[in-house]
Amino acid sequence: MPPHEIERIVEPFAEDLAQVERAMRAGIRSVAPLVPEIAEHTFASGGKRIRPLLVLLSARLCGYRGPRAVQIAMAAEYLHSASLLHDDVVDGAATRRGQPSANARFGERLAVLVGDFLYAITCRTLVEDGDQDILASFADTISAMAEGEVLQLQQSFDPEMSESMYLEVIGRKTSSLLATGCEAGAILGNVTRAERRALRSFGWELGLAFQLVDDALDYVGDGAELGKAPLTDLAEGKVTLPLLLTLKRCSVAERDYITSVLKTLTRCAETGDAPDRDEMAQVTECVKRWNGAETALQRADGRASAARVRIETFVDCEAKRALDALTYFVVRRRS
Repeated sequence: MPPHEIERIVEPFAEDLAQVERAMRAGIRSVAPLVPEIAEHTFASGGKRIRPLLVLLSARLCGYRGPRAVQIAMAAEYLHSASLLHDDVVDGAATRRGQPSANARFGERLAVLVGDFLYAITCRTLVEDGDQDILASFADTISAMAEGEVLQLQQSFDPEMSESMYLEVIGRKTSSLLATGCEAGAILGNVTRAERRALRSFGWELGLAFQLVDDALDYVGDGAELGKAPLTDLAEGKVTLPLLLTLKRCSVAERDYITSVLKTLTRCAETGDAPDRDEMAQVTECVKRWNGAETALQRADGRASAARVRIETFVDCEAKRALDALTYFVVRRRS
């Protein structure tokens, strides 16, 4: 399924998503006018609303059509937006989906504080819903996302990072929220424990596929489509699977060169100097030569296939077909 066909997946659920959008904006009222302004800047910067969509689709799949799905979907997007605000500050990102990041436009201190505000209203939204299982799942996810960010920072510019650690990082940072959104939908539908685990696992595998594609596109994607410059992750010190695979496959001389570039990038991050684009281009050529990004995309396809297996036992319906279609969209998108 081509990337532009995300609209076809969403179309039957457009009114539910519109309700989520309206509720999100109604929920960010504040005595501080900059709070809704910065939050709105974050909401409006694009994004495919995959997280709230997963809540809505999972709830539908499990037979729930009530208003609580909109509230939980809103909480999922609040949490995602909060994490984006904090991540951009940590990474020193100047853009987000082709637009100035909140920290670039409003300053780092305000971006952090509004991120805190969004975390707080995520919790308030979940408390108002009142389901202890959903609240506990989201609480675990907030912890996991923070731990994933810390682990990633600890491993920055480190050529010795293991694949298992990489998967731990992206599992916590990306998969955990998608898994929780799917599980929340299952809880709303009051399905069996086995079905709840299956949907959570679906979200987890989908999240891994999503992040693997993101990390591959940093090396082979088009900047205009990505909404950010290629090699942004590399410049920020994120040692992702395409580079890890390359470091395992390449010659000793190539590994030594990549290690030296990572050391240079570390100094650039500390001093604020611009990275040497020629050096980074050499690393990219090495990644291409050893099929690092191509293999990461193949791994993503495998994770998407694993996600589809997790929902095979559910009764065929519009929501199930949409979830299935999402697995194809995630691995074929280019932004």
